Amino acid sequence: MGKRQHQKDKMYLTSTEWSTLYGGKKPVNPNSASASFRRLPFDHCALSLQLFENPLCDTEGHVFDLLAIVPYLKKYKTNPVTGKPLESKHLLKLNFHKNAEGVYHCPVLFKQFTDKSHIVAIRTTGNVFSYEAVEQLNLKPKNWKELLTDEPFTRQDIITLQDPSHLEKFNIANFHHVKNDQKIENEELIRAKTDPAARLKYINAETKGVLEQLEKDYVAPEETVVVKKVADSINAAHYSTGAVAAGFTSTVMMPETTHEPAILDENIVRYQRIKKKGYVRLVTNLGPVNLELHCDMVPKTCENFINLCKKGYYNNTKFHRSIKHFMIQGGDPTGTGTGGESCWGGSFEDEFKPNLSHTGRGILSMANSGTNTNKSQFFITYRSCKHLDGKHTIFGRVVGGMETLAAMERIGTDNKDRPVEEILIESAQIFTDPYVEIDEQLVVERAAALEAAEKQLKEAQASIPKAELKAFKQSGVGKYINPKVFNKPGDAAGTESSNSSQPKKAKTSASYSFGNFSSW
Repeated sequence: MGKRQHQKDKMYLTSTEWSTLYGGKKPVNPNSASASFRRLPFDHCALSLQLFENPLCDTEGHVFDLLAIVPYLKKYKTNPVTGKPLESKHLLKLNFHKNAEGVYHCPVLFKQFTDKSHIVAIRTTGNVFSYEAVEQLNLKPKNWKELLTDEPFTRQDIITLQDPSHLEKFNIANFHHVKNDQKIENEELIRAKTDPAARLKYINAETKGVLEQLEKDYVAPEETVVVKKVADSINAAHYSTGAVAAGFTSTVMMPETTHEPAILDENIVRYQRIKKKGYVRLVTNLGPVNLELHCDMVPKTCENFINLCKKGYYNNTKFHRSIKHFMIQGGDPTGTGTGGESCWGGSFEDEFKPNLSHTGRGILSMANSGTNTNKSQFFITYRSCKHLDGKHTIFGRVVGGMETLAAMERIGTDNKDRPVEEILIESAQIFTDPYVEIDEQLVVERAAALEAAEKQLKEAQASIPKAELKAFKQSGVGKYINPKVFNKPGDAAGTESSNSSQPKKAKTSASYSFGNFSSW
């Protein structure tokens, strides 16, 4: 695979071939941003890097556009190319001339200017010529009058705009404003950033009307500050968030180096601690009905029922459906059997428990229109109906007021199972609410945990020794060391200093040395 004359025909590429000839070697585009030398054309502004319209130049021959250099000098007051102080009064207006084709050229020799032309300007007039014309008609014959206006000038008035043999000043990578990222935003650019319609040049009447109406009706969204939740000793899960693994295996995720426990939902923390039953009384026009709620087994359904009772949601609502030997249904404020919503709005999921069954009289269960469609409607059974198990969530039972339930069953109904006499829930009374007790308990536990953490932090800080460094009279190295430690009798330093006055004996080696042949 070798490509050289004296190279062996190897079946692999050497590192030199890979890095310099082909393979990993990539050609550098001279116009790319990463190139070490990027040439600026002579007809471009050194600040905006675009074609100039009203050219100006400084004493060193750097050309700028009027609309670009004036606001830059007002803000930075420095030369955009060199970084030296510069004022607008030191700039010279240039007079470029164009031929019939609209190309810049020398007004004397009529030669077109290119990137390889030697171009100069006269300070006194600002006219631009080719260096060849100035050299042949001014410098050699020593004619110190401008070629177009006959205005006198000196050799110091000749400003070189472009010299093909010295192109260092055209290197964009060395410009001061490019290195320091100094930019001036004009009014159009600022308006384009703030006004979405700034870039729309041509719009019809209908679009214009829609935009005007949108500007009147548009309301900017409020900025919301997202506060990151931190797990505490109560809601911290036994597993992590998985951010470390996700950041390690996926390039989309931000890298994480510390494991953080996942935060359990507040309802999960609350529901796990509930061990009591809830008790509610429904006061009807036929008498009271006492209900026992299985808050320890179906906490979400029971919390929904208790919260609705607290809000007075069931007050003055009717039992709209009653079927003898089956059940009686209520909880719909519209009285049609199609209304109602949960205390959180909308519906919530089912909670089926195998130890709860529609067995016996007085079972309290949720009415629904399908899976996970529980809202506010409920029913109480007159008899066992096990065929409803796994379809409706059981969340309580009747523990008092069976005679009221019997009175409800005795009332007749029409052909749509509506009671002919009004059965009304006048009010709901809550006797036991385990959710309030749990919320209070969590507040106390969190306060105790916070106090314990602060106490532990104070103890840890107190255990850190706070030794103040005391400077002795001596200065320099060892000024914080007590000099008494050097004067102790038997100290290693004192022993060393006392023995240093006695000359040390040279150690003799017991090994044999040959020497020379003098003893022979």
